[in-house]
Amino acid sequence: MTVRVRMAPSPTGFIHIGNLRTVIYDALFADRHKGTLILRIEDTDQKRFVEGAAEAFCRSLKTLGIIPDEGMWIDDSSKLIERGPYGPYLQTKRTDIHQARAKELIEKGLAYRCFCSAERLEEMRKAQHDSGQPTRYDRACLKLSPEDVETRVQKGEPHVIRLKVPDQGSVTFHDEIRGDITFDWKEIDDQVIIKADGIATYHLAATSDDHDMEITHVIRGEEWLSSTPKHLFIYQAFGWEPPKFAHVPLLLNPDRTKLSKRQGDVSVESYLEKGYLPETLLNFVALLGWNPTADREIFTRAELAEHFDLSKINRSGAVVNFEKLDWLNSHYLKQLSEEAFSVYIHDELAKVTQDPDIQKRIAGLLRDRVAKKSDIATIATDFIPSNEDPQADLIRWKEQTSEDAITRLHAVRELLLIIPASDWSAPATLETKIKQMIAERGWGNGEVLWPLRVTLSGKKQSPPPFELLFTFGEKASLARIDQAIRVLSA
Repeated sequence: MTVRVRMAPSPTGFIHIGNLRTVIYDALFADRHKGTLILRIEDTDQKRFVEGAAEAFCRSLKTLGIIPDEGMWIDDSSKLIERGPYGPYLQTKRTDIHQARAKELIEKGLAYRCFCSAERLEEMRKAQHDSGQPTRYDRACLKLSPEDVETRVQKGEPHVIRLKVPDQGSVTFHDEIRGDITFDWKEIDDQVIIKADGIATYHLAATSDDHDMEITHVIRGEEWLSSTPKHLFIYQAFGWEPPKFAHVPLLLNPDRTKLSKRQGDVSVESYLEKGYLPETLLNFVALLGWNPTADREIFTRAELAEHFDLSKINRSGAVVNFEKLDWLNSHYLKQLSEEAFSVYIHDELAKVTQDPDIQKRIAGLLRDRVAKKSDIATIATDFIPSNEDPQADLIRWKEQTSEDAITRLHAVRELLLIIPASDWSAPATLETKIKQMIAERGWGNGEVLWPLRVTLSGKKQSPPPFELLFTFGEKASLARIDQAIRVLSA
């Protein structure tokens, strides 16, 4: 069997991180089995259709390095195109196929037309709810005679088409993640498969298209688990071989509530805009509820694909740990080349300083501190001195007198004047020279380094003085020391 899996997003907005996980699992499964990855756009929900959403989905996939082998895609101008022999891959273009199959189900006695108004359906559901009954269609229209149905259709009366599922017995199927699952047919509603506008619902459209596109495995969210009996009913009605199903569990907030669009900014586009690298998202999302080994957190895509196994995915919901996401992104940022990291931080760093020399020095100091783009300006600001003169009370270390502070700043100044230019190339070399001088004079680190750090930064809290010296350079550092000495001498 040649594995064929499909990514099937609805163009109704941005990509939720949960949708991304399903997409990643599709891609890893196809990689693992040397199969085919298909992108189908399921745009049958026209009321929620968002212009440009399908194109945005493709752009995000491209950024993440997930390229479908066939189906919908975008050209160099970001316009939707179709590739492959199983099209159309835009679902609404397959409406004629869906309608024909719905009519065939009616002819087989496995579906029927329903003319109930929205008002009647609402009253029915309310009555069922109030009496403690499950809310499901009461099959009122199933009692209509064939002649009555035909007359109402000829008059153009609005209606939908519903499945006529069994009202007794049960259905059992195997889920690749959850094992064997059984549903009683009495729990299954007569699902609408063709809406009043003539467009198929997900249940018929996805089932029909999966068959036509020879999909072998359907990986989707657990919210579709209870709909699987209806889909299997359609497969059986047409005598089709169903694909294997794998229903992925929900993603959860730290408080174990469902991670939804209404509970924070959880779109893939937003994560990319915040500066999370594609390899970070791929690694992080893939491990939400699955891990190929117990002793690692960092994997390449090839390593993930090599170990990917649907049966190893956890059945329970996975908590999204955003601290872990930051840690992982920090790891991948450290792997960037110096040039790539400079490009990554440039725009945010430019908000703090326009001086190219200071930008270059700060860039090297940010690499071990930054987890995402929103960190850059905040952390970089710590390396920019206050415009105000440092206060004498703040410069002095604990019970230190102004005279003692001046003595120690003078000693640092004298040292900075004689050390070679090569020692200014890294904070570590400056630290070695200054601490050596402190030890030779028999002083404590605090009584020298505190006045020096506050002198350079003008702030109570700041990076170490050696990093500030490196950032400012000799001329600016000496000027700050001279000004501090004048403040202490006043």
